Amino acid sequence: MKAPSDEYDEVVEINVVPMLDLAWNLLIVFMIVVTASVQGISVNLPKASAAASKIKPTTKAITVTAEGTIFLDSVPVTMGELETRLAQLKAADPNLPVLVRGDEKITYKNIIEVLDLLSKLEITQLGLVTQKLVK
Repeated sequence: MKAPSDEYDEVVEINVVPMLDLAWNLLIVFMIVVTASVQGISVNLPKASAAASKIKPTTKAITVTAEGTIFLDSVPVTMGELETRLAQLKAADPNLPVLVRGDEKITYKNIIEVLDLLSKLEITQLGLVTQKLVK
């Protein structure tokens, strides 16, 4: 007669599925946090009631801070440098999409200068970034 403990064979193996699930979740959280923290220059955006956005990966962002500093993505540039870089990007991609972000405290003239430059370069895919209006 067998002892009760002999009726069951011990299974000696490690189940790695929960560990892989944890690693996958940590990877996804890391990717979301990194992309959320690398947004660029901090500006106070004006508010709009509906700001649905479909940004392409090739979209370039022009930011004008409250001090009047102009950034292309996250690199500070002058108007001349901005024109040169946008002309190069436009030559590579004729349908170059551009987003303009302006601090709410800057004068209207600063944004008009950027918009005039985009018009001069014939960049027609243009968006003005705002914050959603909080109700």
